[in-house]
Parts: sequence; structure tokens; C-alpha cells
Amino acid sequence: MDTPISILQAAYYHPDQVVHNDFYFEHFDRQGKDIRNFLAAMGRKNRYVADRAEENALTMGVKAAEKALKDAGLSGEDIDMFVFATQTPEYTYPTNALLLHNRLKGKHRAVTMDSNANCAGMVTAVEQSSRYMRSNPQVRYALIVGCDFSTVNCNPEDEITYANFGDAAAAVILERGGQGQGLIDSLYYTDSDIHESITFPACGLSNVYRADVRPEDIYIRWLPFDGTVCVDAAIEDIKELVSRNGLELDDICAFCLSQFSLKNIELIRNGLGQPEEKFIYVGDEFGYTATSSPFIAFQRGVEQGNIKRGDHLIFWSVGAGWQIPTMLLRY
Repeated sequence: MDTPISILQAAYYHPDQVVHNDFYFEHFDRQGKDIRNFLAAMGRKNRYVADRAEENALTMGVKAAEKALKDAGLSGEDIDMFVFATQTPEYTYPTNALLLHNRLKGKHRAVTMDSNANCAGMVTAVEQSSRYMRSNPQVRYALIVGCDFSTVNCNPEDEITYANFGDAAAAVILERGGQGQGLIDSLYYTDSDIHESITFPACGLSNVYRADVRPEDIYIRWLPFDGTVCVDAAIEDIKELVSRNGLELDDICAFCLSQFSLKNIELIRNGLGQPEEKFIYVGDEFGYTATSSPFIAFQRGVEQGNIKRGDHLIFWSVGAGWQIPTMLLRY
């Protein structure tokens, strides 16, 4: 039997600044755009926005990691593997994981690696790290941090990104052995036909230094597309994952899904025929925090007593283009 790779501890960090919907209503009213129905469908009320002078994806990730380590009674020297999932690294080199290792005073005998699967990044990183740990007994503890600093990269004239995103980080400590069973199974769905619909930087890295490039050429480009494919894939993949592991949907205690859209979560819930209380939603408070969002929902569920040791959980997220991981684990 495989050695279980369980979740020992999780934590999240968010900036102090809270921005309410009213700011965005007034902002887009001045552009002649009424976004009230859009934000209602997305399920937004507030979002946390980072201080651009003081914070970035790395600093927020370090804060989340420090809390997870403190709550677990560990230090950076105990960690054998540092993974940083982000699509907005502070630097492309060195890696955020290397800098995280430095901030946490990690030991020399440690793996450091950045991971990017866009908004699906942290689910993918936890799944991949769990499988790596099963085959490498030298790794007892792995620290996976997920953080995107998206608000700084949103076009103020684009209501889909500018009004929707928030900034926050999550951290998960995986332990070889431990209390839980950890990862049971996972699957991926990939459809690359619409890979050009979401791009950042919009002009491509090779063009950012051209003299004629404007800020709007660099901001996240988000073109209209049919997003229902991710909902249908979620329903089918969750059903398949649960069924092939001898479980029923009723055996799943909580669904920690991408917080991109409340409407999508409702469609997935209806498609699965599961009660609302199983679907933890934090997007009204945090905004859309991309890669970290399923794990912020998870930790909030733990804090509120909705998730307990021994519970079967589903994690699901979706990255641009599409890349869609689904993960079944027992906490």
C-alpha cells in the first residue's frame, strides 16, 4: 500500500485593504458600463487588494507560509520541498520557491521549484507534489504555496478582470504519513482550442520592451468565450473520479472549487445534485484569487468546522485555455 501523503496544515493570507463593489460600479459607470448584474452573477461583494508599494505574490506567499509553519509547529528547516504555484511571479528568475526558501531559512538539502498551471496551479502543484513524495522517501514535509498578484495586471477598462480579481495567498504543508489519507486519485481534462482567449502579457514577453508598447498591450487580455465547457467537464470528471474509487457523491463532505464564479459553482452543484452547504464559497469576501482560491475555501471550511479529519473532499480548478484538474483526497 502506498504511503499516505496527508495535509498536515494549511493557512492563507490576505492584504488589509478591502474594496467593495461600489468602487467598481462607480468606476465603470463613468465608462458607460453597468456591471451590477455581472458582479451579482460572479458572486462578488468585497475583495482584498494588495498594497502595490509593499506587497507582491512573493511577500503574500511568505506570509501564508509563515502562518502554516507556525500553526504546524515547524520551521523552514523542517521542509524538504518548496513549491510555489503562481502565474505572476515577482521574478522569472530566480524562482519564487528559491526566494521563499531564503525567507524561511530553509536547509540546503531541499527541493525548490516554481509551478505554473495558471489558475489551476495550486491544485496541480498539490497533486503533483503528493505523487512525487510517494516515490521519494527522503521528502517528509513539502510546503506548497499558491499566490497570484493579479489586480496590478488588470486593465482598468476591462470589467471581467479589473472588477473580479482580488489578491491573497494560500499555503499547504504535506506530510509523509500523518493523520489523513491524503490524495486518493485525480484526473485532468485539457481542451486547448481556445488557448488565445486569455493571455498575459497580452503582447507576449518578447515584445514588452518595444517602444510602441502601451500598458494596455501588457495587461491581461480576456476575450469573450463560452465558459460552459469547464462546468460540463467538472460535473463529468467529479462523477468519474468518485465512481472509479468506489464512492458515491453523498460520500463527499465538501467541494473546494475554483472561486472564479458563483454561477459556475451553482451550475456544478445542480449538475451533481448535492446540497449547497457542501460547496464552500469565499469569493464574496476575497474576490477571485485564482490559483489559491480552492485552498482558501478549504482552510475556511476547516476553520468553520465544515471540514473535519477523515472527510472525503473534492478539489477542482480551471486554468486558461483550458486545463482542468480534479482531485479526490481524504483529509
